[in-house]
Amino acid sequence: MSNYVYTRKPRHVMKNVTRHAVVIGSGFGGLAAAIRLGARGYRTTVLERLDQPGGRAGVFRQDGFVFDAGPTIVTAPFLFEELWQLCGRRLSDDVELCPLDMFYRILFDDGGHLDCLADADAMTREIARISPDDVDGYERFMHHSRDVFRIGFEELSGVPFGSLADMARVVPSLVKLGGLRSVHSTVAKYVRHPHLRFALSFHPLFVGGDPFSTPSIYCLISYLERHMGVHFAVGGTGKLVQGMVKLIEGQGGALRCGSDVKEILVTDGKATGVRLTSGEVLTSDIVVSDADAAWTYQTLLAGTKRRRWTDRKLARSHYSMSLFVWYFGTKRKYRDVAHHTIMLGPRYRELTRDIFKRKILAPDFSLYLHHPTASDPTLAPPGCDTFYVLSPVPHLDGNTDWTTGAEPYRRAIETRLSETLLPGLEDEIITSRMFTPLDFQNRLLSAKGAAFGLEPRLTQSAWFRPHNRSEDVQGLYLVGAGTHPGAGVPGVLSSARVLDTLIPPAHALR
Repeated sequence: MSNYVYTRKPRHVMKNVTRHAVVIGSGFGGLAAAIRLGARGYRTTVLERLDQPGGRAGVFRQDGFVFDAGPTIVTAPFLFEELWQLCGRRLSDDVELCPLDMFYRILFDDGGHLDCLADADAMTREIARISPDDVDGYERFMHHSRDVFRIGFEELSGVPFGSLADMARVVPSLVKLGGLRSVHSTVAKYVRHPHLRFALSFHPLFVGGDPFSTPSIYCLISYLERHMGVHFAVGGTGKLVQGMVKLIEGQGGALRCGSDVKEILVTDGKATGVRLTSGEVLTSDIVVSDADAAWTYQTLLAGTKRRRWTDRKLARSHYSMSLFVWYFGTKRKYRDVAHHTIMLGPRYRELTRDIFKRKILAPDFSLYLHHPTASDPTLAPPGCDTFYVLSPVPHLDGNTDWTTGAEPYRRAIETRLSETLLPGLEDEIITSRMFTPLDFQNRLLSAKGAAFGLEPRLTQSAWFRPHNRSEDVQGLYLVGAGTHPGAGVPGVLSSARVLDTLIPPAHALR
């Protein structure tokens, strides 16, 4: 793969910039880190091993269809807006974000459904339609979610947890809010109907967690959606990536694709740059890794003595589930299918146990169907539809052979969709592509093929996660899903936000 350097003549280049920051990886975390560092006076170089920026938020085009490879839901637009403001611009200058009136439609295996709606009054009526006796409990849960949001998101997501003292300060508040419970057990305190218990507890799956073991601080996602809405980027999530690259270029930074980092160089315990697989060395004052946290420590620092994140500790850590993703385009339009649909199988607790604990590929599945052309027809040829469907599956510690198992699994999903939501699907597909846990491991360099890095357990959250400022190497910083505060677009963007409190402005760097 050749080295492409994404540069254009910058609108304004900071003069006398002498401090250099190398950023490994161009996912949302790496791009956001580069923008924030550029705004603080650093000359930034973002290194991406693939042939395009974006990481999990990459884009691919096939047979006239545009597919967002990964994240499709934007729930905290202000985190993007902040990045544009740092560059003296507005997000709307480059990207159009549109709110959805219906966040997603949940289809239950018994034939029932629940529409998760932006309008609070309409949502309450939807809850009453499902279970009138649970309306009061739903309202109380949303108040609880708001309280958790104010502590877990507004107060903690943008600050580092560099010491146990930082953790100790927040423990009383978390205990008071029931933080030692799981998300599902917390939801079960408030509502009784199984459909509502699912609808209010499934969100940890969006960040790689098991709802039955993920700490209840993740209940904040319900209020995050209610408070800030669910948005999509017109033209696809890739428009956000393109806009962020444009900001970096405008600061005088560079994005180099096809640049595979072999190791982080360390001298006297301090990161001094990186060596590429080509042999090229780039020196820098600081290094920021947006690569998978386990990959960063196990591979990029393989020759460096580590006290905290040793190979043994990383091997004993718990990793998120993986995903099977099938991208496909149809030669007809399915006009009644929502932008976001969640289709449930017959089991909930038992299926998550198969995925997270037993690590077996169950014969049944629950699916998330993304249908972007419901809102933006330009992502497919005229008269056609773009989709992707994903199924949570075990990471590679399971015994599934994806080299032979991917196609049978795809066919099973195709049959399910054809029999339910997308009638006649088998005869309508004109383009198709699969992404399995092997791709997460080999293409995105994620340990065990986990889709979201370390699993968000209580003992792997906040101070217990790999810190944003490396405990083992001075001058090395981590962003992305594997560090604090965790996975999901808001979490990844917030991990870059934490750097503002850890890295001094370029002129003050010693």
